[in-house]
Formats: sequence, C-alpha cells, structure tokens
Amino acid sequence: MESLPLKPVRSARGHVVLPGSKSISNRTLLLAALANGTTEIRDLLASDDTERMLEALIALGVNLEKIGEHDWRVVGSGGAFSVKQADLFLGNAGTAFRPLTAALALSGGNYKLSGVARMHERPIGDLVDALRQAGADIRYLANEGFPPLAIAPADITADASIKIRGDVSSQFLTALLMALPLTGKKHTIEVVGELISKPYIEITLNLMARFGVIVERQGWQRFIIPANSSYQTPSTIFCLLFSGCRRNWWRAGTRRRRR
Repeated sequence: MESLPLKPVRSARGHVVLPGSKSISNRTLLLAALANGTTEIRDLLASDDTERMLEALIALGVNLEKIGEHDWRVVGSGGAFSVKQADLFLGNAGTAFRPLTAALALSGGNYKLSGVARMHERPIGDLVDALRQAGADIRYLANEGFPPLAIAPADITADASIKIRGDVSSQFLTALLMALPLTGKKHTIEVVGELISKPYIEITLNLMARFGVIVERQGWQRFIIPANSSYQTPSTIFCLLFSGCRRNWWRAGTRRRRR
C-alpha cells in the first residue's frame, strides 16, 4: 500500500477561500431581488441550485450583474417582479423551486414552474396548501401534490392565520416566511407538530432581518409577520457560513478574517 509520510512542522501560513453556503446563497438572491435598492452579494456559491435561481430571476426581469468571480450586483424589484408571465425550468434545485413557488404565488402574475423528472417526484403539497390559505391560486399540472405547477394571481386574505406542518421540510416554512411580506398585510404562521431543522429557520429569520423585515417568533410554533413589511437592501451581504456544527452557524453579513 502506498503511503505519504508527513513531516511535523512548527507552523503553517496561507489562506483558503471558503465557498458560500447554498442555504444562504439562494435565500439572499431572492431577498435581494425582492428588495428596494441595489444589493452587492459577495461569495455567492457556484452550484446548480444558484444557477437555476439566477436564470429564473433574469427571466422575471431582475437586473443582475456579475461583478467578481463569486460576486453579484442585484437591482431589487421593490417587491414586484416586472415580468408577469413566465415559464420557469428549475432543474432539480429545491432551494430555488420552493421559495420561488411562494414568492410567485403572491406576485400577481401567471407562471409555470417545472423541473427534471426527479423534481416532479418531490412533494410540495404542504407548501401549496399553506399558500392557498393566504389566498394563492396554484394548480397541479400532473400529479396532485407534486410539481409542475401553474400559478395565477392570488386573492390575498387579510390578516390570514396560516397553518403549516413542521415535520416535513423546513424549506416549506422558509418559503412561506420569505414570501408573505410581499402582501403588505399582517400574517400569523402556526406550525403544526414539532418543527424540524430549526437552525435553517433561524438562518431565514436572520437574513430577513438583514433585509429589514423583523418576524416575531413565539417559540417555534408561531411566527408573526407585521403589516406593511417590505424588504430593503443591506447594500452588501456575504454568503459565507462558518460552522463547527449546524447549530453554530455564522450570521450572514458579518465579515471575518480569512486565515
């Protein structure tokens, strides 16, 4: 068996460039696209999920400019995509499909969302059911509870209290949280059952706060989005995630020295 002997050294110098977090990257892209003002996103992860999100945002009329190897400038739409009719192919990018479903359901347009065959096997019924409680008009184009989807303008229910299961996918709650501020109305989300993947919801809430929307969290069972909420650019935001474990995640928007 071949071996590679490593001699002891007294010290080491250099630097590494860490890739951006997928969990933060696609959330940040969508929030920047929905915000008022221009946002510079640093250290965006290069991945299939982010490529599908970038393609979708361009198709929706968002002005995007690549300004570095992993950096983008996003001119926000002010909460309303300029393109009101689009057919979006999102591959197998769940972190793009779920939040875009929610955002487009409340954007006052007609959209079709589809993906690869594997995406059409991934359930989305719990998210669609929750969005319908807020007045969304979403139809299944093939199998009930699964993509592809057709979305028409919603009839928003004022001050809606929305129930969503917490034991299925944290991406469903994330998508709902990020989209509801687009209505400008107060909404209360009630989680049915125990919420899984709480750190990912915390990531979502902190990123929303960076974009100016503060969600009141009552434990992990109730989330209140205040009326007249709107996203505002933080000017610059970073997509890095430092963690020794998932619970010790690094808050987006704070820069640390690279060692």
